[in-house]
Amino acid sequence: MPAPMNSFKAALLDGRPQIGLWLGFAEPYLADLSARAGFDWLLIDGEHAPNDIRSALRQLQAIAPTASHPVVRLPVGDVVLIKQALDIGAQTLLIPMVETAEQAAELVRATRYPPRGIRGVGAALARASAFGTIGDYLATADEQICLLVQIESVTALAALDEIAAVEGVTGIFIGPADLAASMGYLGNPGAPAVQLAVTTALARIRALGKAAGVLTSDQDFAERCLQAGATFVAVGSDVGLFTNALAATVGRFLGKGKASGGY
Repeated sequence: MPAPMNSFKAALLDGRPQIGLWLGFAEPYLADLSARAGFDWLLIDGEHAPNDIRSALRQLQAIAPTASHPVVRLPVGDVVLIKQALDIGAQTLLIPMVETAEQAAELVRATRYPPRGIRGVGAALARASAFGTIGDYLATADEQICLLVQIESVTALAALDEIAAVEGVTGIFIGPADLAASMGYLGNPGAPAVQLAVTTALARIRALGKAAGVLTSDQDFAERCLQAGATFVAVGSDVGLFTNALAATVGRFLGKGKASGGY
């Protein structure tokens, strides 16, 4: 029996747009609810949300019975963290702050078993292999891993062509908030110059043969990103949706409250 097929990776390789939601509450109950809403993918955030390997595992388990595909964003591109995330069953990883082709190549190696990479071989203990019951897991796992690298600085944008040329990188994600800060627009990812940089980068990524992704709660901008060629787009976050819903309810009944742009 081979490793489970990564339907999200297959969709990206086919160029089929995938619409997702950011999960920042670090709660499996809310991950379950979000997965049942019908999003193509859900991002379990370990960079800016209070997630660790155990809480990510619980959310992977909550999402598993649904059609939504879980993506895990690690706090950093660390080889050990990558190994742990893959072993608990994540097949798609988003790694932040990638700025060079050399960095991207090392991340690819961390997601592949020897001799193609350096992923530690402990599948018999891992949820990823159904605890050793998937007989061909070691031989087939590599092809189902989807590595997404995050470009979020002027320096990284300058190296975009070289990063996109790295074999084993499935997609490149543009982080508007950090890119805005790098461009001198801290706290203003909606600045016209930033949005132009994002859509231009998305089109370049697709032209270079990689899937292109972005996160934005601005639905009009999300549409423009899709038109520019984005293939995986997160259209908000659980935190942002909840905050805005609270503010709207308080504003209506108590005459106060302010909606937040959020993610």
